[in-house]
Parts: sequence; structure tokens; C-alpha cells
Amino acid sequence: MSKSLVFLQLMARNNAYANEMLYEACCRLSQAEFDAERAGFFPSIRETLNHNWEVDRYYLDALCEEGKGLSVYETPHLETADKLRSAQTWQDRQLILFCDDLSETDLDRAIAQDRGRKGVMQETIGNTLLHLFQHQIHHRGQAHAMLAGTSVVPPQLDDFFLEFGRHPVAKKYM
Repeated sequence: MSKSLVFLQLMARNNAYANEMLYEACCRLSQAEFDAERAGFFPSIRETLNHNWEVDRYYLDALCEEGKGLSVYETPHLETADKLRSAQTWQDRQLILFCDDLSETDLDRAIAQDRGRKGVMQETIGNTLLHLFQHQIHHRGQAHAMLAGTSVVPPQLDDFFLEFGRHPVAKKYM
């Protein structure tokens, strides 16, 4: 198996691990803390996590060529951390399965992505996955920073790759 495929499979697992750690912390928040207005790209932890879940659904739909496109954004936002955790966990499993089923030739295959006013754009599966992982890291970091202003200590999210420092939760994804 190529290093590119292994890298993407590991990134999918790292994504699931980091989400699990973040949601474990967020589920300890009161609903008021979860909903509270905070500084960030989105106005609350709830809205930030809903955005990540939406974008995961959008890109996985494009990657699997299911054709829902922008309609995934019509799904109502989930109101609680527990509901979001369940939905995100399912999405993370689907992303791992998708990455595990990839072949080397799939990475350069173009897929359609509905970009609204810009039209339908073509992008490779490899570039789409890299973008998706970067997007998730970016907004998870914002939610992580928002947690610093709550009663819950933000979790360590980067103890996945190094064997000597790997978090016990990360081991279940290896």
C-alpha cells in the first residue's frame, strides 16, 4: 500500500480520535455553556461543531458521489453536544471506511462538488480529503480555544501519531 493511502487512512483515524476527545469534553458542559456566545469564526461551541458536522457531510457526499450536494446544509442544526457527538461519530466512521476502501488510482480521480454560485467544480479525491482534514483541524482548534473560557478543561488533541505519547483512546483507532 502506498504511503499516500496510509497517510489518508491515518488522518481519518486522527480526525475521529480528535473529535472523540473534543466531544468528551463538550458533553461535560452545561447547555448554557455549550450555547454561550464566544469569540471565534462561529459564535458558539455548538455552532462551530454543527459547522464541522455539516462540512463533513458535504464532502463525504461528494467523495461518495451521492449527489446531495448543498442540500446537506438544509438539515437542522443539532442542539446538544450529545446529539452532535453521536452524529459526528457516525460520520467519522463513514470517513474511515471511505479512506480504507481507496486505491492509489482513486486519489487522482476527479469528483463533482456543487459550489453554489460558482457552479459545479471538479476536484480530486486526494485534494478533497486533504482539504477536509485541514478544515476539521482548523475549526476543532477554534472549539478547543472556546472551551478554555468554560468550566471544562480543553483536552489534548494531538496525542495520536507518536507511539511514545499516544493517548489510550487513540490506540483503538490504530
